[in-house]
Amino acid sequence: MIDLKPSMLTDQYELTMVEAALASGAAQRRCVFEVFARRLPDGRRYGVLAGTGRLLEQLAGFRFGDAELADLERRQVVGADTLRWLADYRFSGDITGYGEGECYLPGSPVLTVEGSFAEAVLLETFVLSVLNHDSAIAAAASRMTAAADGRPCLEMGARRTHEEAGVAAARAAYIAGFAGSSVLAAGARYGIPTIGTAAHAFTLLHDSELEAFAAQVATLGSGTTLLVDTYDVTTGVENAIKAGGTELGAVRLDSGDLVVQAHAVRAQLDRLGARNTRIVVTSDLDEFAIAALAAAPVDSYGVGTQLVTGSGAPTAGMVYKLVAREGRGGQMVPVAKKSTSKESVGGRKWAVRRRDAHGVADLELIGTGSAPAPEGDEYRSLQRVFVTDGEIVETPTVEGARALHELSRAELPVTARQLSRGEAAVPTRFAQEDAR
Repeated sequence: MIDLKPSMLTDQYELTMVEAALASGAAQRRCVFEVFARRLPDGRRYGVLAGTGRLLEQLAGFRFGDAELADLERRQVVGADTLRWLADYRFSGDITGYGEGECYLPGSPVLTVEGSFAEAVLLETFVLSVLNHDSAIAAAASRMTAAADGRPCLEMGARRTHEEAGVAAARAAYIAGFAGSSVLAAGARYGIPTIGTAAHAFTLLHDSELEAFAAQVATLGSGTTLLVDTYDVTTGVENAIKAGGTELGAVRLDSGDLVVQAHAVRAQLDRLGARNTRIVVTSDLDEFAIAALAAAPVDSYGVGTQLVTGSGAPTAGMVYKLVAREGRGGQMVPVAKKSTSKESVGGRKWAVRRRDAHGVADLELIGTGSAPAPEGDEYRSLQRVFVTDGEIVETPTVEGARALHELSRAELPVTARQLSRGEAAVPTRFAQEDAR
């Protein structure tokens, strides 16, 4: 198996467009591409941008080496002239966009890529695959952490998705407020706290549940979390306190009616004197299940399948569209797709978010062309410079993105936290609409 560079994580038509544009003489025209979502997934009030940091980390490696060129030549994907052009490819344009972790709305220009047509169009599939996946996970994670209302959420979904997607999901979830992840690579690559103790298999391995718990406590200490529902929950809790004492860190419930069980287990722990022992719940949780557990004596939530699949919205639905190109006279000309239900707005955009006297966002204002961006304390600029002339000038960190998400979500109206269907939390208006 060939160890391919990120440049091959793309669609064939990116390369065939480059080949045709090189032949027509249009390949070097200056162009502006924008990434945005026309709409939010059904039932969502806001989106969360994630993946920008991962994208920029891999940008330098978006090249075509000997192995990639040999493969393209062998399969006759493009001709000799295009292969020579690809051999020298290195993105030399500019990239700006919303900060990673920022909440976005329909039409928000979350990423802008400017360069020659040939070098910018090659990034389309790669950009979308990263941002669509990570932003979908971050949006689901944000809804879950909002529903948890301060109780920690723990990411446990690596076994439910592709191995690399599991690491990306852990990163996106952490940005949106999750406290940690079960997958070790997330800790090694991004410094995300990792968590985990034992599964049902560990209990089943031993001759008795009490023996299993005693072995775990002896190895991991009394602060560990014991899984008490392998057999009977009531007996499991009794064995957990026998093994770990009244200062046992936590017990975990992974099946059954979690609301009913949480109340029963809390009462039992208190009777046994383990008032500080926490209750962790898992078992295919999503934001709705977490919200339903709000009144239960639950201390933290472990989330897996529903998180790494976007909780019903596995993609953010972002697109990568050409919005401006160089004209014959050298000036930038706005261009826009006019297809029914897939229209785009031409021209390079700026974006600001307006906040009311209480600091609550009430409008996302997007402008094009010569329309000036408003200034004032009530407006917050949403775009940052990431790449200039091919050189990366800022790479988002997970901690920085996590802090930005907390700030961005906090300024949204309270309706943003509602899980029911409804309009976007903040309306979007294009500045050019005011002049019509």
